[in-house]
Amino acid sequence: MGLDEDFQAAAAAAKELKTKPSDDDLLILYALYKVATVGKVDTSCPGMFDFKGKAKWNAWKKAEDKSPEDAKRDYILKVQQLQEA
Repeated sequence: MGLDEDFQAAAAAAKELKTKPSDDDLLILYALYKVATVGKVDTSCPGMFDFKGKAKWNAWKKAEDKSPEDAKRDYILKVQQLQEA
């Protein structure tokens, strides 16, 4: 399989993990997925009272310098690590 197929398989597998990942792991997965599928942050930062939205936005912003290909590879590796845990 190619990178795109592996990424799609990992995205499907992430939804089927046996145990719920930690909040930090979920933010990493979110950020890598957004960079892989959207690229750099293309929205404004959520308001100060939207804690969940702001955490997700900050994670995406932190990862936005990765290339989409690197983000896909990192996402696949992270899902594999979570499956093994």
